[in-house]
Amino acid sequence: MFIVVIGAMYSGKSTLEDYLVSHHGFTSVHLESANHYSGGVLTRAVWSENPQEMLNHVTRDWRNHYVTTDDLSYDELHRFTIRPFVLVVKLDAPILDRFRRMTRYTHLRSTFLADKLVHLRIDNSFQSIPEFHAYLDSLDLLNVDRLRPHWDTYFMHLASLASRRSNCMKRRVGAILVRNNRVVATGYNGTARGLRNCNEGGCPRCNSGGSSGHALDQCVCLHAEENALLEAGRERLGENAVLYCNTCPCLGCSVKIIQSGVKEVVYHLGYKVDEASAALFREAGVIIRRHATPGPL
Repeated sequence: MFIVVIGAMYSGKSTLEDYLVSHHGFTSVHLESANHYSGGVLTRAVWSENPQEMLNHVTRDWRNHYVTTDDLSYDELHRFTIRPFVLVVKLDAPILDRFRRMTRYTHLRSTFLADKLVHLRIDNSFQSIPEFHAYLDSLDLLNVDRLRPHWDTYFMHLASLASRRSNCMKRRVGAILVRNNRVVATGYNGTARGLRNCNEGGCPRCNSGGSSGHALDQCVCLHAEENALLEAGRERLGENAVLYCNTCPCLGCSVKIIQSGVKEVVYHLGYKVDEASAALFREAGVIIRRHATPGPL
């Protein structure tokens, strides 16, 4: 793994670097021209003439762990992130904390452009290094799921992405039906094909926030799970299918999932009827579990 630490001056980058070197056996790698400062002692360091040489070195030796805190341009950082073993971590801290840590005059380096390349953000508001180290321990920075997502994380991200297509006025939900780690169908919640979209008033109940007083007082939106099941159909679904949903299925969707033959349900966010849905799944022999990703969805 190669961790590239970016962030403002005195946000704790060198402290994170020292932590990785001393606690996890990382080797620091730096540009010879860099004005490098470390609050600790670099017991292991590799020096490179330019970013490309740095990248070549860590690529040749990618099975070992490296860390750098050197400033890289957006284009240079982008070339690094193409490699599947590179993790970009951005550190930030309250400005008063950074001011207190500052021992000499400097200007704060801008990292706004590189934000889109960041895998993980850390807010270093801790008042002592041991506190910071304890928090870093809890993050499990060396979890390879951050670099190459586990199947659960991969499909849950797809479910979260599908939810962004929803225009339901109450909540956005996405679902992915999978068999043998292959996507069979996707779905998100909203009104049926040909009807007005929910956010255009198509579902009176969703737009009223509860009971609408309308003749159609029932919600007329299809749920994400229903849409995915309808898209797949039982024949395409086959055996041993898994449904990934960014929100725990409601009771209505649960019975449809059971009837369709899905063997496992994986969800991320809780819902008000989690326990009731889980009881139905257990009774029907359907596995249900909650998955927590190593990063925000």
